[in-house]
Amino acid sequence: MHHANSILFGWVNALLERIFGPVSSAPTWWREGITVGGFHIDGIAPHGEHAGEYLGWLPDHVIMALFVFAFCAVVFPLAARRFRSGAPTGTPNVLELFVDFLRDVIKENIPHDGEKYLPIAGAFFFFIALCNLCGTFFFLQPPTSNLNTTFALSITCFVFFNAAGIRAHGLGGYLKHFMGPSLALAVLVFPIEMLGNFARALSLAMRLYGNIFGEHTATGEFVKLLPIIIPMPMNALGIFTALLQAYVFTLLATVYIGGAIAHEH
Repeated sequence: MHHANSILFGWVNALLERIFGPVSSAPTWWREGITVGGFHIDGIAPHGEHAGEYLGWLPDHVIMALFVFAFCAVVFPLAARRFRSGAPTGTPNVLELFVDFLRDVIKENIPHDGEKYLPIAGAFFFFIALCNLCGTFFFLQPPTSNLNTTFALSITCFVFFNAAGIRAHGLGGYLKHFMGPSLALAVLVFPIEMLGNFARALSLAMRLYGNIFGEHTATGEFVKLLPIIIPMPMNALGIFTALLQAYVFTLLATVYIGGAIAHEH
C-alpha cells in the first residue's frame, strides 16, 4: 500500500518535537511561508486538498531527500575505500560499471577536459536515481515526486553550468554566446537565447517531477485495484523509470555544461 508520507516522517518529526517543542510554536513564516516580490514560498503547513493534515517540523520530501543524502554520504565513501584496497567486488564493482557509463556520457557531450565534471554528473545521477527508487518501497516516498526537490536540483544544475561557462570565457565572453552570429541580430537573438537558457531549469524540474509523480501515483492506484498481481511488474517499470529519468537529467546536464564551456570556431 502507498502512503501519503514515508515511515520516516512520523519518526523524524516526533524527534524534532521533543527537541524544539510542538509545531504550533514554530514561527509563522516557517508554518505559512513568505511572500517575496509577489511570489509566495510555501511553509510547512499543508494547504489546498491537504489542508488539515498532520503538520510536522519538516515536510516528508525534505526528510526523504536528507535520508538519501545521508545514505550517499556513508555508502559511497565506504565503497570507494574498498575499491582502492584491491580488486572491486560486490557494490564497488557495480558502481564501477555506472561510473564507466557516466564517463562515456561525459566524453560525448564534454569532449575537452570533461573528466573534471564527473563528480557533479555522478552526484546528479546517483542522488536522483536513489530518490526515484525510494518509490518502489511501500514505506518510503520518492522526494523527486515533489516540485520543491526537482526545482532544487534543476536550479543547482542551472547555476553550475552557467558558472562553468563564465569561468571558461569570462562574463563578457559567455554573454556573447547568446548574441547570435552578428551584432545586428543581437537585439533580437539575445532575449530569446536568454529565455531559452532560463527555460532549461524549468524543463529539467518539470520533466523529472512529471515522470516520477505520474509513475508513482499510477502504481499506487493500480496496487489498490489489484494488490496481488500488479505490484511486481509495476515495480519493475518503476525501477526502469527511476534509472531512465536519472540518466536523462544527467545527460542534459552534461549537454548544458558542454555547450556553456565550448569554444566556437
